[in-house]
Amino acid sequence: MKMKALILALMIGIHFSACSKDENSAKADNPGSPLSTNTTKMKITIGSSVFTATLYDNPTATAFKARLPLTINMTELNGNEKYYDFPSPLPTNASVGGNIKVGDLMLYGNNVLVLFYKNFNTSYSYTKLGYVDNPTGLAISLGTGNVVLKFENN
Repeated sequence: MKMKALILALMIGIHFSACSKDENSAKADNPGSPLSTNTTKMKITIGSSVFTATLYDNPTATAFKARLPLTINMTELNGNEKYYDFPSPLPTNASVGGNIKVGDLMLYGNNVLVLFYKNFNTSYSYTKLGYVDNPTGLAISLGTGNVVLKFENN
């Protein structure tokens, strides 16, 4: 009888420990969301302008951060974004862009870094990397053509 009680107690304990989910593990399910509390700061330099950006806590942002410091020539596209083709891919978890905001930093496909400098709506899919904390003046600093940007740890 004692053995049956012990086995039953053990089975109940295993069931509850395997099925329980706390708040922190729920956040880990969507680590690229703006609601994630695990973020990293970085610095973006464009000419003499310096912006602080926040990187999300996701595998793509982690792989991007591992490439810092990075000085790249970003190409103008569509009057709303600058992009750069990495020679090798980064991990992805793309979702439909929806409302793009000034300062959004994203990955298109698995190797195209995109920095947006205008608000707009899109049906294209992107993996979220982060955002410029205060994008005031970002569009002016980026200008209308190709531009050199430096990304580095803050």
